[in-house]
Amino acid sequence: MEDETMIMAALSTLTPPQLSHLTHSILSQTLHHHHSLSSLLSSPSSFSLTLHHLHSLSLPHKTLLIAKHLLSSLHQLTRFFPSPSHPSATIKHRDLDAVLLLLLLCDVHQHNPDLLRTPRDEWRGILTKRCSDTILTHSGIGVHYGGVLLPYVEMITRCWKFVAAMGGCGEKEGREVAAAPSAVVALPTVEVTGDVTGECAICREEMREGRDVCELPCQHLFHWMCILPWLKKRNTCPCCRFQLPTEDVLGEIKRLWSVLMKAGGGSGTLTLAES
Repeated sequence: MEDETMIMAALSTLTPPQLSHLTHSILSQTLHHHHSLSSLLSSPSSFSLTLHHLHSLSLPHKTLLIAKHLLSSLHQLTRFFPSPSHPSATIKHRDLDAVLLLLLLCDVHQHNPDLLRTPRDEWRGILTKRCSDTILTHSGIGVHYGGVLLPYVEMITRCWKFVAAMGGCGEKEGREVAAAPSAVVALPTVEVTGDVTGECAICREEMREGRDVCELPCQHLFHWMCILPWLKKRNTCPCCRFQLPTEDVLGEIKRLWSVLMKAGGGSGTLTLAES
């Protein structure tokens, strides 16, 4: 509940127009996911193929699947927060079906694990009923913002905890990830003037007046020849550890999670090993 409370606190900082836009976007995405899941459950062949695909995946691959879904949801949730722009997260149709079915299986197992001890040919009926109950409960029709946002936030925190419990697909905490090329290309060039002085924190040389240098979103300046090799290995500012977007799934999840935690009044220092 602490994570959910922190995220809702972060969302409370948005303006009414932003909150309204976000709510409508989330409702549209949620209804799309419900439609995809309903279509999957209504087709015995599609259900069987997707279930077989899930069973063929190793646990790390299932974790990565949920991580990609979590990243897509975090991109949606943080669109109005002050953070660098990031590439949109997209999931292939087959993977979306698989992760929606996996999350539904986890939901059923959490509420009544005995239901999944029945023969597998009965699962489609059990899951269809659970899906229908979820749609009726979380349709968002005629309810306030919380009726749409709360279920979405609950889904995000469940995914976060699952990925955390799995140890981030076996990756070591504290590992370095490169900045996304799109984020690096978007960095502005500024000219060093009499009002802009100091040294490059990487090479420790003074920045000469009239020279073009790179400015990170945190406003720290670096020589281009110094910062580019750095960002090929790390997505953080050498001075303040400000994080740029990354194409690494787990790294980007932690970056966006940090944005939400800070906006909600937290430290923003959670890692995938904590939760």
